[in-house]
Amino acid sequence: MKFGIRKPSLKKRIAARTSGKLAIKNALGIRTPKGWGWVTNPKRAAYNKVYNKTSKGCLILFVLIPLLSVLFIYIIVHNPS
Repeated sequence: MKFGIRKPSLKKRIAARTSGKLAIKNALGIRTPKGWGWVTNPKRAAYNKVYNKTSKGCLILFVLIPLLSVLFIYIIVHNPS
């Protein structure tokens, strides 16, 4: 299992939304409600729970780092000494 920042993949993102299996499930109306992952596939549900708790999104680089740099510059400029 990987730890740390996720690397987004456009190819995997498109593949997840255009699978034939998902289209058949939607057409037949045999989808299970949200939160039923433990019933349908407990191994995958356990993996996803651990993965989501141990990794961070990739947007943290685009939001947190610029915010911290602006805060750092503000502190340096407005330091009374």
